[in-house]
Amino acid sequence: MFKNEGLPGKILVNKQVYTGPIFKLSKQKIQTPDGLTVDRDVILHQDAVTVLAFTPDQHVLLNSEYRVGVNTEGLSLPAGLINAGESALQAAQRELLEETGYQAKEVRTMTTVTASEGFSTEKVVLVLAQIFPTKIGTQKFDADEFVNSQLIRYEHLKQLIKQHRIRSAQAIAAVGYYEMFLKK
Repeated sequence: MFKNEGLPGKILVNKQVYTGPIFKLSKQKIQTPDGLTVDRDVILHQDAVTVLAFTPDQHVLLNSEYRVGVNTEGLSLPAGLINAGESALQAAQRELLEETGYQAKEVRTMTTVTASEGFSTEKVVLVLAQIFPTKIGTQKFDADEFVNSQLIRYEHLKQLIKQHRIRSAQAIAAVGYYEMFLKK
C-alpha cells in the first residue's frame, strides 16, 4: 500500500556520544528510503517486555513503581528489560517472578510495539500470561527498584485506564490488543 513501508534507511554516519547502563545515544546521518538526508539523535535501548498476567478467575497483576521519566509512582503491568541471550517469553516469566512472586504457567506473545520510534530503538514485546493464583516466591528486585504488586479484577484494570490512572503506553496497548484480538 505504501511503497517504502518496511524499507530501512542507510546510516551514513553513526557516532556514539553516550553510553549508560540502559541505553546509548548516537548521532546519526541517515539517507531515508525516500531520498532525504537527515541528522538525528537516536537512543539505542534494550528491548523489553510488558506482561498482562491473568489468574484463572480473571484477576490480573498490577504494579505500582516509581518512574524517573515522569518523576512519580505510577500504575502499570509487570515489565522489564530483556537480558542478553534471553527470549521475550523467558524475560516475561523471569520478570513476573522477580517483581511479583507469581509464576507463569503459560506465556505467549501478543504483539510488539514501539513507543518513541522517532528517536528510540526500543521495542516492547507484549506478553499474555496465565499465572498460578498464589505467590510461590519472594520478590527479587534490582538494587535500584522497588515494586508493589497486587491482583485486581480485570474489569477494575480497564476502569483505571479509563480514569487516566494508568498512563503507561505499553499497559494500555496490552489491554487494547487483548480486547480487540484475544478476548473471548
